[in-house]
Amino acid sequence: MFFDPLLYGFVFLGLFTPGPNVIMLTASGARFGFLRTLPHLFGVVVGVGITAGVTAMGVGAAVQASSLLNLLLRLGAGGFILWMAWGLWQASSKPRKAADPDDKPLSFFGAVLFQWINPKVWAVAFAASAGYGAGQEAWFEAARLATAFSSLNLMVCLFWTAAGSLLTALLAAPTAWKVFLRIMAVLLAVTTLLIFR
Repeated sequence: MFFDPLLYGFVFLGLFTPGPNVIMLTASGARFGFLRTLPHLFGVVVGVGITAGVTAMGVGAAVQASSLLNLLLRLGAGGFILWMAWGLWQASSKPRKAADPDDKPLSFFGAVLFQWINPKVWAVAFAASAGYGAGQEAWFEAARLATAFSSLNLMVCLFWTAAGSLLTALLAAPTAWKVFLRIMAVLLAVTTLLIFR
């Protein structure tokens, strides 16, 4: 069966809960606005779909089986997440309308590539592939997982980006804006603990 409600429920819960993508998109929506964050958002959607698809093709099992590859992915993800958190920590304390016009959100390709080292996406994709497989050929399983992950992640990303952009009205004062960015930076940095648990 291509559409499995249990698979979709599992994937939705796995992607909706806070992790690096959710935090980065919420912060980006607040910093840059909904429209400017769309390339980042679509990069996440495409990247997550690709990661889920290749996991169903057996790449997820290879990553789990190779301790060196697993460690390299974790180190890469941890380094990237800490770099993004540092950028949020150092970001302008001026609200979006007064911020530096040269400051820009993560690009489409940057967001796609980040999914290849995002351990939360790999973990959810691996669990979905192992627990909700339909017993079909690898290409069918890959298409099934990629469709589930991308379609659900589109809704998740739209929600969190919109939530972030709506927060801007509440963060008009420079102090409130700075506190928000610092909280998002700390939350993002804390997600690295999940990588090495």
